[in-house]
Amino acid sequence: MHTIADDHTTDSVRAARADARAQADRRSEHMPYRPASTSPFVPDGVQPSALTWAETVAPGGYTHRVVARGTRVRLDDPTGLACAHIVLFNALETSERLNVADTVKIPWQAYLGDGHPLLSGDGRALATITEDSSGRHDAFCGTTTDSVSERKYGSAAPEGPAPSGRSRFLLAAAKHGLTGRDLPPSVSFFQGVRVEEDGTLRFTGSAGPGTHVELVAELPLLILIVNVPHPLDPAPRYRVGPLRVHAWRGEPTGPTDERFTRTPELNRAYLNSIDYADARGI
Repeated sequence: MHTIADDHTTDSVRAARADARAQADRRSEHMPYRPASTSPFVPDGVQPSALTWAETVAPGGYTHRVVARGTRVRLDDPTGLACAHIVLFNALETSERLNVADTVKIPWQAYLGDGHPLLSGDGRALATITEDSSGRHDAFCGTTTDSVSERKYGSAAPEGPAPSGRSRFLLAAAKHGLTGRDLPPSVSFFQGVRVEEDGTLRFTGSAGPGTHVELVAELPLLILIVNVPHPLDPAPRYRVGPLRVHAWRGEPTGPTDERFTRTPELNRAYLNSIDYADARGI
């Protein structure tokens, strides 16, 4: 039986649909751009049509993506307040993941920068830093935990005003069937740390606005990115700026690249990655 209530419900649904569709052209300050070519922040020298990923990650936000071998991933810090915490997985076998200890040990260099590989525990290069205009990064401290955020900011809830890096990584990992047991320590870009003579860690902060870091994927990668304050940031409030991410297809490190044979250890890591990729036809 048709009733007035049915008319009211139908009108409400139609009104809701009309309102939702009216929002289609609205843009947020922090959002993924689809298609990627519509990004308003295309890096210099990159054709918009070449982009495969374009996104502005909000302060306290996170993102995740599977990228092909050879993909170039550029991170930009427009305000000088971003802090990009990153974990990498072999997208074909996620049991292979970023190993921070090997990342600083194999290259005999604890400070991340141009030419530095990001290594797995299987002796392969997952990615390489190919450009770095910041120089303020960290491979020592990982990201913030719930206890750190609660103690410092009074909250760590993922939906709250001060989410921890750990809680954000857990959300990103869950989108790919991974749990906390699968998450290794992360590295972070755009907020620096240095080791003093006595072994203490000194927070050096940002190099300022307008810096960028570019990576090349040496294998197909699952990338998890969290944009939260650095654990050693002394600011009493939750302070972090937007992070821009762009990616486009390219080539992995090969024998014609200077870094391929920079050291015997790096050469072996690149050869291991190439051997893995060739065996799988990628």
